[in-house]
Amino acid sequence: MNDRVKVEITDGVADVRMVRTDKMNALDDAMFSALIETGEALKTTRGVRAVVLSGEGRAFCAGLDMGSFAAMASGERNRGAADGETLLTPKRSAGGSNRAQHAVMVWREQPVPVIAAVHGVAFGGGFQLALAPDMRFVTPDARMAVMEIKWGLVPDMGGMVLMRHLARGDVIRELTYSGRIFDGDEALRLGFATRVCADPLAEALALAREIAAKSPTAIRGAKRLIELSETPADQHEILKVESAEQGALIGSANQKEAVMSNVEKRAAVYAD
Repeated sequence: MNDRVKVEITDGVADVRMVRTDKMNALDDAMFSALIETGEALKTTRGVRAVVLSGEGRAFCAGLDMGSFAAMASGERNRGAADGETLLTPKRSAGGSNRAQHAVMVWREQPVPVIAAVHGVAFGGGFQLALAPDMRFVTPDARMAVMEIKWGLVPDMGGMVLMRHLARGDVIRELTYSGRIFDGDEALRLGFATRVCADPLAEALALAREIAAKSPTAIRGAKRLIELSETPADQHEILKVESAEQGALIGSANQKEAVMSNVEKRAAVYAD
C-alpha cells in the first residue's frame, strides 16, 4: 500500500497522500485497494479527528490509469482486481458502493471532517475522488473535469451522488455532456471548490489542526447533522435529531472541558 498511499497522523490529523507520482496518482488496481484499505482503517483509528487527502508530485489525481482504458477497449473492462473482485462487480460495500465507488465514497463515510487539497489535475475518477471530502481547497490553476464522456463513459465512482449537493443540475449536465476542463477559480464559482488558495495542502492542514483542537464529540455530531440535512429527511426528523445530538453533548466530559477551557483561557484537552 505504501507505494500508492502514505499516511502520517500528527496531533489528531491524518495526512493522507497519494504517492504514485510517476503516473500523476492515476487510479490503477493497487491505488483502488490502497484508497479503500486506508479509508476503512481510518474510520476506526483512535485519535483521528480530521483528515487531509492530497496527491504528491504534479497532480492530485489524473483519473483512471490508461491501462484500464486499454483493457476496456479489448473487452476486458473488469480485469485486474488483485483479490478476484472486479471494479464493476455487483458485490457492494455496506454503503452500497461497488469497488471503484468504494475507493471514493469511503472518504465521504469518514466520521470526522475530511479536506481535499487539490493541485495540478483532477480528471474523471480523480475529480470524483476530490468531491467526496467535506471540503475542497484548490489552486487557481488546478484543472478539473468530468472527463468520462471523452472515453465513451459516464461518471461511475459516486459522482452523481456527490455532484448533486454542490452544483445546479444544468451545470452538472453541461460538464458531464461536454467533458470540458475548468480551472480552480471556475470550480469555486460553480460550487465544486470550497476555497481557492496558492498552497491548498498547507491551508488544509492548518484548518484540520484547528478542527482537531475542537471537541471531537461535537465535531462528529455536527458532521452527522449536516449529512442528515443533505438527505430527503423532513424538517421534523432533522429537528428531532438536532435535539438528540445536543442532548447527548450537554454535560458530557468534552462539553464541560470546552466550557472550562474557555473560562480559564487555556487550551482544551479533549478525550477521544
